[in-house]
Amino acid sequence: MLIVGNSCLVTFGEEPRVIRGGAVAVEDGLVVDVGTTGALRAKHRKAEFLDADGAVVMPGLTNLHNHCYGAFARGLVLPGEPPRTFLQILQGLWWKLDRALTLEDVYVSAALGLIDSLKNGTTSVFDHHASPYAITGSLDEVAKAAGKIGLRASLCYEVSDRDGPERAAEGIEENVRFISSLEDRRRLAGCMGLHASLTLSDATLKRAVDEARRLGVGCHIHVAEGPEDGADSATRYGQTVVKRLADLGVLGPKSIAAHCVHVGPEDIETLAASRTIVAHNAQSNMSNAVGVAPALEMVRKGVRVGLGTDGFTSDMFEAAAGTNIVHKLAARDPSVGWEEGQRMAFTTNAEVATTIFGPRLGALAPGYGADLIAVDYDPYTEMNAGNFWGHMLFGMRGGQVRHAVVDGKVVMRDRQVLSLDEARLRARARKLAEQVWERFAEFQ
Repeated sequence: MLIVGNSCLVTFGEEPRVIRGGAVAVEDGLVVDVGTTGALRAKHRKAEFLDADGAVVMPGLTNLHNHCYGAFARGLVLPGEPPRTFLQILQGLWWKLDRALTLEDVYVSAALGLIDSLKNGTTSVFDHHASPYAITGSLDEVAKAAGKIGLRASLCYEVSDRDGPERAAEGIEENVRFISSLEDRRRLAGCMGLHASLTLSDATLKRAVDEARRLGVGCHIHVAEGPEDGADSATRYGQTVVKRLADLGVLGPKSIAAHCVHVGPEDIETLAASRTIVAHNAQSNMSNAVGVAPALEMVRKGVRVGLGTDGFTSDMFEAAAGTNIVHKLAARDPSVGWEEGQRMAFTTNAEVATTIFGPRLGALAPGYGADLIAVDYDPYTEMNAGNFWGHMLFGMRGGQVRHAVVDGKVVMRDRQVLSLDEARLRARARKLAEQVWERFAEFQ
């Protein structure tokens, strides 16, 4: 048994509490007791003790859409004129970078991205991977990194026809092979990864959906992120992206539709009716200048909207704050987004993670999965269950996370990930990055 105590404990859950001097006891991957530190230590005298030293202890966060493979893009200078459209960003950066990756690059970039996630308080990551010149075995490399670091990860390979039908087929087979290999899905899960409507033929989508259904998993796909996706679907198929994907069976309660920036009222109705999960990535959408997704309207219409980062950051505290701000700006109304933002960041993200990994997540209460973080935040105003969201938005960031526990195991202590030599990994990454950038430059 492990007790994490001497904390300001924020429980979340059906009856959220803030307990000063609080503690949480965990055993066999689950929370078994919550209360004051003195009471729990007296009750469980043989338990290991992790001192939070006054930090805020709260449930670990979930990132519903990430791209760890983009680690080597940091600092990369693109040749020529800067991209001015979303398609130019894809063609000039991401579709060249992913081709430049080897299997070693996949492992190192995944490890760096997942370490960054953990150090920013994220204990469950839904990662969407692409490496079209190193497909087979790539998900094993990402899984190896996740296993060593110790967080929960749902993985998929990004199937696309943009590099030819053979690589599309290989991508489907990589997803099938990886998902079929999984036994205990409590910490590691998989789904069918798909790029986007504009790079996927009907034949590829149908095959991928058939395999996903056979395996009992959903799809994870980018949907109407930029205007190009909708224009392509309208021109070639006479449908919106959402309608096309719905007709082909891509959507559903186990599927994640990332972005959904350019969707209309009928699309929102379809997403709600199909119970599809929408991953809102506000900061990435701002960076790519593709627009502001109607996420608040989707929430109000019953769509299950959660938050992701799309690889723009690994900090879900920052992602929540960015989401809050952009919708106020878009509406020119500082009152909007408060309730919806909380639902996205906490309720939906936790519900999706619970569905995928099994243990009930998102609260510190008996019977819940023992995923928690200790955040060095000492509020200088009153903090309680009713105003914690305001403290999180305006006072807390991932760089303040000190400890992390996943599935009842301490995986980070005093900002040190316990299972990997981070300095050595970063040194190796710098050498690999030189080679990745050289290969990148060779692609036209």
